[in-house]
Amino acid sequence: MTALTEDDLAFLRRPLHGFLTVAGGQPRPVWFEATAEGTVQLFTEPDSPKVRRVRRDPHASLIVAAPVGERERWVSATGRVTLEGDGAHELAGRLAARYWDLDDPARAADLEGILATDQIRLVLHPEKVRRYAY
Repeated sequence: MTALTEDDLAFLRRPLHGFLTVAGGQPRPVWFEATAEGTVQLFTEPDSPKVRRVRRDPHASLIVAAPVGERERWVSATGRVTLEGDGAHELAGRLAARYWDLDDPARAADLEGILATDQIRLVLHPEKVRRYAY
């Protein structure tokens, strides 16, 4: 398969952690957002190691698995990554609200810290999608 299905997108819209692997790097847990267009986006600082690696080789993969206690399921997407200078702070705000309780003052302060720094969006354009459900 070369595209995320509606079922994949519904699964990926849950507050699950993904593991992003860029060329030459180790998998890292990340927050992510699956878009209606079938891409997957995340944010990071523009000078992060993953950005430097993507500049050298603009390919990555993301795998997301169901948590313990649920039936086994995972989705993996591999493809080209683009670096986008706009929308990163808005994405960070949406994802923080998805993954954290922003009524907690410590988490709200953490988000303010993220928003006070430069951020960039990484957008994964899936070229190959694999999935498993048991």
